[in-house]
Amino acid sequence: MPTLTIKPPDRCKWDLVSLGEVMIRLDPGDGRVRTARSFAVWEGGGEYNVARGLRRCFGLRTALVTAFADNDVGRLLEDLILQGGVDMSHVKWVEFDGVGRKVRNGLNFTERGFGLRGARGCSDRGHTAASQMKPGDVDWKKIFHEEGARWFHCGGIFAALSETTPEVAREAMIAAREAGTIISYDLNYRPSLWQDTGGQAKARQVNQELARYVDVVIGNEEDFTAALGFEVEGVDANLSNLDPANFKRMIAQVVAAYPNFRAVATTLRTVKSATLNDWGAVLYYDGQFHEAIQRPSLEILDRVGGGDSFASGLIYGFLTGKSAQECVDYGAAHGALAMTTPGDTSMATKTEVENLLKGGSARVAR
Repeated sequence: MPTLTIKPPDRCKWDLVSLGEVMIRLDPGDGRVRTARSFAVWEGGGEYNVARGLRRCFGLRTALVTAFADNDVGRLLEDLILQGGVDMSHVKWVEFDGVGRKVRNGLNFTERGFGLRGARGCSDRGHTAASQMKPGDVDWKKIFHEEGARWFHCGGIFAALSETTPEVAREAMIAAREAGTIISYDLNYRPSLWQDTGGQAKARQVNQELARYVDVVIGNEEDFTAALGFEVEGVDANLSNLDPANFKRMIAQVVAAYPNFRAVATTLRTVKSATLNDWGAVLYYDGQFHEAIQRPSLEILDRVGGGDSFASGLIYGFLTGKSAQECVDYGAAHGALAMTTPGDTSMATKTEVENLLKGGSARVAR
């Protein structure tokens, strides 16, 4: 299994470029979507969250490729993204028709859950500008060859949006590979996104095709089964007993089927309640397994985006030349901290991540 060869930062404008949809998240706080009278507003999207975490927490240079309808909701997304420091020079703005019959921006109503009540999301993202992206919309040669990018990140959420978005992802991956850019892909299986377009069978078809171009694949316990079709004997239907030993058996199958994978990483989560999870992670790299520091009974405020923050911490480790063990530890620590604050994106600092890795406590800092 070959290791990653990453281009030096002085040869590239971008440390990472992400391709994916960004939506407005409407958050009812401690309440329910169905009874809310007010919402907090955040921006969020699986692929974007990684770019934002790398920029705001770790200080790297990141850019976003997506499309927005050019109206006040799109400009609100722009304002939120710019606050996060992610470059928007490759965002496509689409003329708004005044109603949203042809194009619009996505909304994501998400409640955090508490105790026995799990987190719950209700997306309103039909006919969005990002879902209508097609091959030829983006100048990938400019991004990867002229400007230069060390790392490209995409995922299964963007690939699920329409018939054309997997083609856009494939086009980007081919261009990135030609330029020597590392490609990561978060499987991010969401049943709701596939239920009207072929279900799990279609998800597997799309993800198995895109996986052939990927260097680093990321997922949780369910993703490798649901999105790529790998099964592990002795694991129940809910994957509740997929411990690191079972994961390792699964990964042996994964790397045999996809020899292009240079690293395989997953978060391991046991859900005791919406607010109490066992949290850990495993990375397979250079022919060895590396397990992150396990955090039993981690208290969760908002679990949305925890996996994306794991991915950004992991990628930060690779981009800065850290050991495989440090990479997975940075990822797991960043993901843990991200779930202690509201919203999809991380509010953690690199200092907080590194203090947690050193065994820091939650004592007041003043």
